[in-house]
Amino acid sequence: MTTTLAPPQARAAKRPVRLFRNLMSKIALVPMILTALVIFVGGTAWTVVYSFTNSRLLPRLEFVGFDQYERLWSTARWIVSIQNLALYGFLSMILSLVIGFTLAALLDRKIRFEGAFRTIFLYPFALSFVVTGVAWQWILNPDFGLQNLVREWGWTSFTFNPLNDPDTVMFGLLIAGIWQGSGLIMCIMLAGLRGIDEDIWKAARVDGIGTVKTYVRIIIPMMRPVFVTALVLIASGIIKLYDLVVAQTNGGPGISSEVPAKYVIDYMFRAQNLGQGFAASTMMLVSVLIILVPWAYLEFGGKKRG
Repeated sequence: MTTTLAPPQARAAKRPVRLFRNLMSKIALVPMILTALVIFVGGTAWTVVYSFTNSRLLPRLEFVGFDQYERLWSTARWIVSIQNLALYGFLSMILSLVIGFTLAALLDRKIRFEGAFRTIFLYPFALSFVVTGVAWQWILNPDFGLQNLVREWGWTSFTFNPLNDPDTVMFGLLIAGIWQGSGLIMCIMLAGLRGIDEDIWKAARVDGIGTVKTYVRIIIPMMRPVFVTALVLIASGIIKLYDLVVAQTNGGPGISSEVPAKYVIDYMFRAQNLGQGFAASTMMLVSVLIILVPWAYLEFGGKKRG
């Protein structure tokens, strides 16, 4: 059996045909491409450039080198915000995945009233972070919230006041964040579990593999793309953490619950120091790239080499 290769002239003639294939679809993509280039890429480049300037109320091209970054990393408020984001992000990723997957695994057992439970667990995600923050601010208030309720039941020594304690305030924020976001992760995990072939479960039962071991050794490795999607969604929410903090604590007590996004907003619109705000937002971008670039290289580069 012989294979006839098309001559170079024939291959060159096919290229224009491929170029004009689905032409209307490609034209429809032009506004989106221009938006991405002008607004996102252009805005990012503009922010990075002006982070090296002495811009105050209005942007101005008076370059000061790395002065804004030196000032940024010598500010206690920024250091605290980075530490808070790291703590919140680490715990939020782990707990959201564990709780979301556990709820999804329970619902996947074909329990009664599954639709009602699914609605109840997903409902908090329909609320804005402002509503969630205000609601949990009331729930965690020691005067008329959870602490007061338990004390009225007779446990007068019970103390639970995380939002007014600098050492535990981030855990109070974490409770509200997980309460709102776990439902979405549950739905994503449930969709992944429903995509698993039933024959895999039957084969595991025939081989005498327990349910927990089946999840750990078979189901979870098969759901790797689902976990990656969930991690991306959780990470994007962590980086943008702002509304919840403002609604619950407004960065307090003191600066104990500051986060980078709030630092950027405060310096750009309250302190009227655009240069410092641009420098902080650029550092947030760098932190995302430090995580995203190695992951993208390992995820896609390795596959291409293989």
